[in-house]
Amino acid sequence: PYQPSETVQGALELLYNLQEELAVITGMDAVTLQPSAGAQGEWTGLMMVKAYHEQKGEVRKKVLVPDSAHGTNPASASVAGFKTVTIPSNENGLVNLDELKKHVDSDTAALMLTNPNTLGLFEQEIAEIAAVVHEAGGLLYYDGANANAILGKTTPGSMGFDIVHLNLHKTFTGPHGGGGPGAGPVGVKEFLLPYLPVPRVEKDGDKFVLNSNYPLSIGRVKGYHGNFGILVRAYTYIRTLGPIGLREVSEGAVLHANYLRKRLEPYFDAPYSQICKHEFVLSGSRQKKLGVRTLDMAKRLLDFGYHPPTIYFPLNVEECLMIEPTETESKETMDAFADVMIQIAKEVEENPGIVLEAPHTTVIGRLDEVQAARQPILRYKKEESAVKEKEPVNV
Repeated sequence: PYQPSETVQGALELLYNLQEELAVITGMDAVTLQPSAGAQGEWTGLMMVKAYHEQKGEVRKKVLVPDSAHGTNPASASVAGFKTVTIPSNENGLVNLDELKKHVDSDTAALMLTNPNTLGLFEQEIAEIAAVVHEAGGLLYYDGANANAILGKTTPGSMGFDIVHLNLHKTFTGPHGGGGPGAGPVGVKEFLLPYLPVPRVEKDGDKFVLNSNYPLSIGRVKGYHGNFGILVRAYTYIRTLGPIGLREVSEGAVLHANYLRKRLEPYFDAPYSQICKHEFVLSGSRQKKLGVRTLDMAKRLLDFGYHPPTIYFPLNVEECLMIEPTETESKETMDAFADVMIQIAKEVEENPGIVLEAPHTTVIGRLDEVQAARQPILRYKKEESAVKEKEPVNV
């Protein structure tokens, strides 16, 4: 990163090409690769929202966030200095358009939305939602965490969004767990281009340059030029699959989610039974009436070697299980997982004790969650008895 740009032309060319590819995939006009996570991408986008309104001489303080949004959305808005307003979902799990219209006004800076939403449902009224926000002078922000459901099918740009971030460490194969490293590029429509972070990777004739000559830019948001290794991996993935392969990714993700949904719905409550996209939610309310919580079932899954799916999120579904099989699983692995989930549902009815006392096969059994939350032990300590010095021996 400290080398002169003329000595790293290959690296800059890769970054430039990735920006161009992601702009096409998202339907945006320009992309920055600097943000190193989805949440940092959200914050970057919101800082551009703020700069845009301030450049127009407006100070807008309100960001609208649906109750089915990712938890980072209201957090990022708060960090960026905005007040968040929650928009409730309707009975179909989608944005309540009437409620949205009540809250959109001249103080609305942006609406943050992911489509499909966290319930795995596509916002069918997205064109009207965009029109409502735009007519009030607000911007539409796309949380791209669920982009693997729309690749090659549609784009945030065609839905009416002005800003989008993507999770390269999710949709484009980078490692998602273990704390990263991540990459959360942000794309914008042309009117927001002056506010993008600098330096920007640009092409000047047959050379690639780093350009910081953008006086309206929000500045640098990441040291150097992003998490380069993850960007290389994402670029390789995109070029390997091509347009047809990316479309097959979303088709596979949607097919797998709906297959699992249909297999599991008879055994759990399904608050939204319509066709989903890449993920779906179930509710453990039926099991809770029998004295077993979703948390208990998640711990029981550990006995079968499965990392439990996300639980108790989104918050607007009681005893929620959010399941996202992804496009890479085979029918055999999905059937095996479904069989275990069905077995656990039957255990709740016939032998709830085995679920309530799970996990049984892990190195560490069930923890005292209350004590762990209130009195966490954050470092290893040897037992006192283990560190006693031996009695001296006379020779």
